[in-house]
Amino acid sequence: MMSPLIFVEPNAQQKLAILSAEADVEATAVPATESVQQGTRHPTGFIYTARKEGGGTARLFKVLQTNACCYACRYCFTSCAVRRSRTTFKPDELATTFISLHRTRRVDGLFLSSGIVPDANATMEKMLATVEQLRLREGYTGYIHLKLIPGAAFEYIERAIELADRVSLNLEAPNAERLAMLAPEKEFAGGMWGRMAWAAEVIRRARAAGRPAARSLTTQFVVGPAGESDRELLETAARAHRDLDLRRAFFSAFHPIERTPFADMPAEDPLRELRLYQADFMVRDYGFTVDELPFDANGLLPRDATPKQVWAERHLVEPIDVNVAPRRLLLRIPGIGPRSADRIIAVRRETRLRDMAHLARLGVIVGWAAPYVLLDGRRPPEQGRLW
Repeated sequence: MMSPLIFVEPNAQQKLAILSAEADVEATAVPATESVQQGTRHPTGFIYTARKEGGGTARLFKVLQTNACCYACRYCFTSCAVRRSRTTFKPDELATTFISLHRTRRVDGLFLSSGIVPDANATMEKMLATVEQLRLREGYTGYIHLKLIPGAAFEYIERAIELADRVSLNLEAPNAERLAMLAPEKEFAGGMWGRMAWAAEVIRRARAAGRPAARSLTTQFVVGPAGESDRELLETAARAHRDLDLRRAFFSAFHPIERTPFADMPAEDPLRELRLYQADFMVRDYGFTVDELPFDANGLLPRDATPKQVWAERHLVEPIDVNVAPRRLLLRIPGIGPRSADRIIAVRRETRLRDMAHLARLGVIVGWAAPYVLLDGRRPPEQGRLW
């Protein structure tokens, strides 16, 4: 039997402490500049410093509209099965709190998520009312990342896309079977994937028509407690990249939360999370297919080396001459990513690349790349491997 919720009405400062701390389990990044490292919680508590892939950081006010929820997801701290204090920000209260932080230059943007109560539409109404107040009444034009609520009406999703810079919906699991283990009351095909597909279509149409719209769509998976394989996760992520123009898939290694049904389950190895990110980048940015990834018989990636290194050990029998190789082959070499590949191509138009120090200056991780490259037709000297 579910434990009853305990509703409290603390003052705004207490709400801020509760609803910002509990938002910390959400992955965050700024559009087009993400990195594997997601960022850190500021000592203030409600400010999250998101790292940018291109360098620098952005300070986000990361908060829940409410920590109450009508769902009993087995891994989640907002589960209605967990007896705990619940509170909710009113839209004007939350908007006022954020705008005060922004005007005093303590934050650069907003990341708004929420528990779901009493239902998806009511929750999205409150979140949209918060953002509308910021955009329309306060004149705020900065960054907003807005979570889409599974099962919300399509018109609410369209409005969110009009107002936010980024929207996201957490799939949580790679398919309906795995989702049933994590969140048995949620529906994968229509309530989650279908809403993401609709969001992707709205963004596409808005771009084509030159209308304001969110710049990107992301999702997040919980890794571990449903027994899913890495292949399952990456196949779903690849499908989303291909079909929905997904900007980023986030992977969150499971850690048990007290009083949830999964409280006694072991935490997932953070290294597994890292390998999933690396493999997803291979598919999204490096031209690999999921079938090329080095899964074992159980559909899991290796832990003792990056998936790209393992792939190279098995398949790069002949070294690649970086002075003549096309970009697609450069991206197959461990230690060379999209930016360093582009730098190599730009530099070799003007000169020949003849030593590893030159590659290092272009951003190549030379200890990884050395066994697989030729420099002007010659193998480089042996390098100490970093893995």
